[in-house]
Amino acid sequence: MLTAQQLSDVRRYMGYPMLGDSVATDNSDFVNGWVLPGVNTTLFHRLNNLRTEEANTLTTVYLPALAAQEAGLLAAQTNMGTDQAAVWTRNKNEVSDRSAHFNRTRRDMCAFLGFAPGPGLGRGGNQVSRT
Repeated sequence: MLTAQQLSDVRRYMGYPMLGDSVATDNSDFVNGWVLPGVNTTLFHRLNNLRTEEANTLTTVYLPALAAQEAGLLAAQTNMGTDQAAVWTRNKNEVSDRSAHFNRTRRDMCAFLGFAPGPGLGRGGNQVSRT
């Protein structure tokens, strides 16, 4: 069973908005997906019905990794003011590299759970549009 904080973190890392005063249920959620051919379910139902080994993967692999990556991404801002100091030169791509890695891990977690990334994460990749 996931804690309320873990449920909130999963939803946030997947790119979905907070629930706020909305109540998600097995039949009503912002997030719906086809998890098996012909079987549609909500993220709420999926997260509250994980097998023990699936919950373990989520809580010991994805959530700690994402929390560490998010902290590293936020901390990378402290290096943005220094371009070169002695022999150390900052990686000008550090924030974008960390962001790309963070978002890839978020997408991997979405795939593990069987749901599309949310609007806060976007579809990812390159998109072509006609003008």
